[in-house]
Amino acid sequence: MAKYLVEVSHNPDRIACLRSIQILLSTGSHFLTNADFGCLDGIHKAWFIADFNNKDEALRIIPPFYRKDTTITELSKFKLRDVEEMLNKHEA
Repeated sequence: MAKYLVEVSHNPDRIACLRSIQILLSTGSHFLTNADFGCLDGIHKAWFIADFNNKDEALRIIPPFYRKDTTITELSKFKLRDVEEMLNKHEA
C-alpha cells in the first residue's frame, strides 16, 4: 500500500463552508471525521493522510460532489543515500 495526502477543497462562502464541513464529518469515514481543516485560516480545504492501494481507492472515500475538487498526492520518503545514488546514475 502507498501513503497518500488527500486534499478536499470546498466553497469559501461561510454557510457553504459550514455545510461542507458538516457533510464531510457526517460521512462516517474515519478518515474524514479525523481530517484537518484550514477554514479558520482562510484556506477552505480538508486534509488527511492514509494508506490506500491506489488513488482511485482514496477518491472513493470522498463524497461524489467533492471529488472534482479533490487532489490526491502519493507521498514518498527518501534517504539521502538513495538520492545520491539516483543522482549518480543520472549524472554518469
